[in-house]
Amino acid sequence: MAKRSISFVCQSCGAITPKWAGRCESCGEWNSIQEERPASGVGGGPAAARSAKGRVFPLVGLSGESKEAPRIVTGVQELDRVTGGGFVKGSAILVGGDPGIGKSTLLIQASAVLANQGHKIVYISGEEAVDQVRLRSERLGLSASPVALAAETSVEDIIATLQSEKNPALVIIDSIQTLWTEQADSPPGTVTQVRASAQALVRYAKKSGCTVVIVGHVTKDGQIAGPRVVEHMVDAVLYFEGDGAHQYRILRGVKNRFGATDEIGVFEMTDMGLKEVANPSSLFLGERNANTPGAAVFAGLEGTRPLLVEIQALVAPSSLGTPRRAVIGWDTARLSMILAVLEARCGVKFSQHDVYLNVAGGLRINEPAADLAVAAALISSLSGVALPMDCVYFGEVSLSGGVRPVAQANSRLKEARKLGFGQAVISGANQKDANNGLDKVRGLDELGELVATVASGS
Repeated sequence: MAKRSISFVCQSCGAITPKWAGRCESCGEWNSIQEERPASGVGGGPAAARSAKGRVFPLVGLSGESKEAPRIVTGVQELDRVTGGGFVKGSAILVGGDPGIGKSTLLIQASAVLANQGHKIVYISGEEAVDQVRLRSERLGLSASPVALAAETSVEDIIATLQSEKNPALVIIDSIQTLWTEQADSPPGTVTQVRASAQALVRYAKKSGCTVVIVGHVTKDGQIAGPRVVEHMVDAVLYFEGDGAHQYRILRGVKNRFGATDEIGVFEMTDMGLKEVANPSSLFLGERNANTPGAAVFAGLEGTRPLLVEIQALVAPSSLGTPRRAVIGWDTARLSMILAVLEARCGVKFSQHDVYLNVAGGLRINEPAADLAVAAALISSLSGVALPMDCVYFGEVSLSGGVRPVAQANSRLKEARKLGFGQAVISGANQKDANNGLDKVRGLDELGELVATVASGS
């Protein structure tokens, strides 16, 4: 009798070990290793595969006629923006996000719009019963839309059902962690099952020309749960972000084979579902007070979309030996760098003060261009001098105290002008090429010039 092959797989990173251990050596997670038996299908070893003679396929050159990928325009403009103009036929899209953030709501609304346009849409839920999905659609006012519903978790049954029907235009799977396939001998949600189920769905999408949208859970670190190979198999990866304390939601594209990455779509969560935000800058600026120091408006860029957001800083005397440094919406290490540059190059002391930094609206900023706006907010809070209400800031700060130029300065300034701003403080190198209609644009070469500007109140 053949010996049963057993392996131990980390459910956090997918690493395979020959024996069980309490801690994964690859990712460092505790109690994440589970026993699994590799199957002869997806994930099977070389001995399980049948040897067959390969076929010869033709090789072609780089030049030649290429056609634009056919798309299904959803009509939800923010969703179409992130996907690059709509869903590409035959593609697989992975959507991740925190529980309760609105992934299912967004996909139900998009499927209802497409179904009303005459497309055949199939929504398969592995987490909720059909009646639960119907209740949500009634609450959103979408119960009249001709969307085909089902509650199933078997991958073989799902694909057989889809193949028996006329090929739908869009299939939504909610979620991949609840599916299981006979090709893998492990419980649903494990690394092997997620990988095998995703590969089967991607293969169906490529063969049938149907767009498959897969919903994925996220881990405590904000990454989509399961092996990273799933993100490589699909054509696009979208993250649905937001904060329960705020009404806005952001759909961010981190991978897209048919469009630009780092695009965002902004939605507002209401009692009637998600609504598109046509002007996200006005949402993130919110209520502003002209007499409050420590607030600076940053002209940022998310993908191709310019975005204005308020950065708030509070500098208060500290009674502790080690002052606090609290950051929400920005990189903590970058804040430490800005504080060090201000102390070493500009003579502004923060060593006896607590520093709190917040990005208004709960937005997460990753751009180095926000350095100048953060520095302006910190100096304003420390000096007690309020910054001009109609001024925006952007520029990267170097360790030498210089202000470096950033990309697409014209787009940032045009967005500021459109929202009624009349002044801007930017890098001196950007000022030479900036074509704008603002009343006053001041270019800085050194961060010390910003200190003098804020202190003078100009």
